[in-house]
Amino acid sequence: MAHASVASLMRTIESLLTSNSPIPSLSCDQREEFCALHEKVSSLEVFVKNFDKNNVSGEMSDFEVEVKEVASAVEYTIQLRLTEAVLGENKSIIGISNIWTRRKFHKSLQQLAKDIDHVWKESTKIQDKGKQVSKESLVHDFSCSTNNILNVNNNMVGRDDQKECLLEDLTTSYSGEPKVIPIVGMGGIGKTTLAKEVYNHGSILCRFDVRAWATVSQQHNRKEVLLGLLRSTINMDDTVKTRGEAELADTLQKSLKRKRYLIVLDDIWSCEVWDGMRRCFPTEDNAGSRILLTTRNNEVACYAGTENLSLQMSFMDQDESWSLFKSEALSSEALSYEFETVGKQIANECHGLPLTIVVVSGLLKYKREIEDWKSVAKDVTSFVTNNTDERCSRVLGLSYDHLTSDLKTCLLHFGIFPEDSEIPVKELMRTWMAEGFLKLENDLEGEAEKCLQELVDRCLVLVCKKSLDGTKIRSCKVHDLIYDLCVREIQRKNIFIMNDIVLDYSDSKHRYVSMQKMQPFKRVTGDKIDYCPFGIYRALLTPVHRQLRDHDNNDLLIRTHSIFSFHLKDSYYGLKSGLIHFKLLKVLELRHRVIDNFPVEILSLIWLRYLSLLCLESLDIPPEICRLWNLQTFIVQGLPDRSVLITFPEEIWGLMQLRHLKVPRFYLPNPPSRSVDKGRHLDFSNLQTISYLSLGCCTNEVLLGIRNVKKLRIRGRGYESIWDSGLLNNLVRLQQLETLSFIHFFNILPASAKAFPATLKKLKLERTLQSWSYLDIIAQLPNLEVLKLVDACHGHKWYPNVRGFTRLKLLLIEGNYLKYWKATDDNFPVLERLMIRSCRNLKEIPIEFADIHTLQLIELRECPPKLGESAARIQKEQEDLGNNPVDVRIFDPCGRIQKNIFG
Repeated sequence: MAHASVASLMRTIESLLTSNSPIPSLSCDQREEFCALHEKVSSLEVFVKNFDKNNVSGEMSDFEVEVKEVASAVEYTIQLRLTEAVLGENKSIIGISNIWTRRKFHKSLQQLAKDIDHVWKESTKIQDKGKQVSKESLVHDFSCSTNNILNVNNNMVGRDDQKECLLEDLTTSYSGEPKVIPIVGMGGIGKTTLAKEVYNHGSILCRFDVRAWATVSQQHNRKEVLLGLLRSTINMDDTVKTRGEAELADTLQKSLKRKRYLIVLDDIWSCEVWDGMRRCFPTEDNAGSRILLTTRNNEVACYAGTENLSLQMSFMDQDESWSLFKSEALSSEALSYEFETVGKQIANECHGLPLTIVVVSGLLKYKREIEDWKSVAKDVTSFVTNNTDERCSRVLGLSYDHLTSDLKTCLLHFGIFPEDSEIPVKELMRTWMAEGFLKLENDLEGEAEKCLQELVDRCLVLVCKKSLDGTKIRSCKVHDLIYDLCVREIQRKNIFIMNDIVLDYSDSKHRYVSMQKMQPFKRVTGDKIDYCPFGIYRALLTPVHRQLRDHDNNDLLIRTHSIFSFHLKDSYYGLKSGLIHFKLLKVLELRHRVIDNFPVEILSLIWLRYLSLLCLESLDIPPEICRLWNLQTFIVQGLPDRSVLITFPEEIWGLMQLRHLKVPRFYLPNPPSRSVDKGRHLDFSNLQTISYLSLGCCTNEVLLGIRNVKKLRIRGRGYESIWDSGLLNNLVRLQQLETLSFIHFFNILPASAKAFPATLKKLKLERTLQSWSYLDIIAQLPNLEVLKLVDACHGHKWYPNVRGFTRLKLLLIEGNYLKYWKATDDNFPVLERLMIRSCRNLKEIPIEFADIHTLQLIELRECPPKLGESAARIQKEQEDLGNNPVDVRIFDPCGRIQKNIFG
């Protein structure tokens, strides 16, 4: 697939034309060549992105290969030559002013331009041919978009008989040992969906003292499974995670003794895995307990299950298939007879496999042309075979083939992560941005979010966690069949090659590891990584192409553009000094390797766009950080119990491409004075998020330099003076700011709502020790939608004195000493979600909240029972008033739903 290579080349050329390029003499002397190259590559990028539309003859496939190889070779050559020049590896080069070097580079550019010109001319011919036949051909374009990124329907359709049978087996009293109930069926048939449906059923919530769920998967890790179960049975802290497997198993068993428990082990693959887990579950004094398994393997079901309690998942019948198809593709929309006829044909051709139905319906979710439906009906028919596994793979392949080129690349990145892993969305999207296949625009994050949205809408990506207000996806994953598809496509090596860098113990005294060699990617199954006992780094490489010389193709280090750390057994092990050889690296994710000083080798990686580190101590970032002029995301993570301060030099202001800066606490100096005199050429005009800026550096100069930031978190140091910092007077300058957090402030915050930017939508106050009356100021913020109060206010009474919070949709109160709260619907007129956590002194929720017609949810965690009774009274009052009653959810200290009172 050519798009990823062409897009990456385009991003490289664009970066060279920016004002902060480290090679200004090149940018001046060769600007015309680069601008001409930019124009043709831009046209080529549009062409390859619409590959499916333009593929009207058999010649495109071979041509796409040629485009991909030319684009890769051009980018490779430009980056390698400029790297050598900038870092002075050729001692005869001083900058690039040397005449010989200038001529050599000019000649290279001329040849590269010819190669690009050739493929560009071929693309225009193919486009012209496409226009001639487009009137007679149906264009297959299954791109979709929606304004609601969270439009995911997780409700089970059909299966009523199987659900009732399973509920009966779970709740019927049996004597003796806990009963094991396997749910058996092929991948994608709905085992996990059925298990989740009964797991959260009201009769199950009342029946069991303890419920716990863990996903095992083919690449299971016993320790992670044990920790997953313990999160639902005990109050977890960081010390639990450091225990060994034997101690964790003992802790789990003790936590379940003399309790009626329900354990779900999802996606278990072998009898050996079951043997390793079943000893963790007590069998005495646990009458009525159940263990629910989901598995694809009948052997596991027969081996582990209690006799006559196994549930074999069947395929959906035609009516159930049609019902599921309608719910996913149409919601409640009425259809004409013609659409219904074709739709039923499509649903029937899915042969009752829910995953297939959901994926195919995702293709048609926003298509209302009958020819589109007929086209898919033909494709489904041609892709379906008698082999069920092959049938599903082909239908999933159909969904993949109908993705645009950039969406295909986005989806394949899920294959980099371990199977069944829950992936933080911000991390995922920022690596997409760094790889360079997304269009470089001001709203690069919006483009990444749009891509994720489309993958979710097509049911290729599953939502795991959402933000508290329900507007953002926080983490996601893919179904294991989609994961298999990603791995298969990666192994075809069309977009990138995935290798493993195996670590080997080499120096016991200094605790270093060295890179033995790269090895082909190997799926890890089981707890032990036999072929890499000290862990691995996963490397993404540019595919081999004929345009480069053999020795260049064989240089795996130079062809590596991304490195991710996985499976590291000891966080002190890492790549020794080998980083310097990865000259063209774009992504370096080292969050599993602890550092005690900034690795100077990284300063040679001038094409780096994403950098993530883990440190235990405070760090001073060297001035040479300015070499990383392409850097978009810079993350330094610390441990929760460590106070870490990162100090940046003023040269950091030279990183003008920086978009996300996330550090436990950092000091940012004022921009260089010369930048003010010259119209502020040095600033962070692209910066979107900052966490956590030290209060002491919130000066007028710094806030001007970050004036376009959208999300800002500021960390104080208790009684540090906010007045001395200048923050009060300068905060209003941030006219793009939407999210603001104040953490650890013991002094007064801005005394007027006008001191805050009018654009502010989300505000978090944590450990600020303000009076409750101060919130009357916050209530005047005109666009505030989310307010989080975490140990924010002192005092026992909150009596709002103003009509405010005119747009507030979510209110979170956590860990405060609040006892008495009086408020009316005038104080929170459009509130939708009220979340109260660890407020053990609060007497009641104001009954007047029943008059808030928009209120949808009251969620209580670690709160006294009387607060739950108060919420129930509000619900009852709403019913009496004829309003839609609020949903009330009450969680116990372990995060389990203790009571779910639906309105």
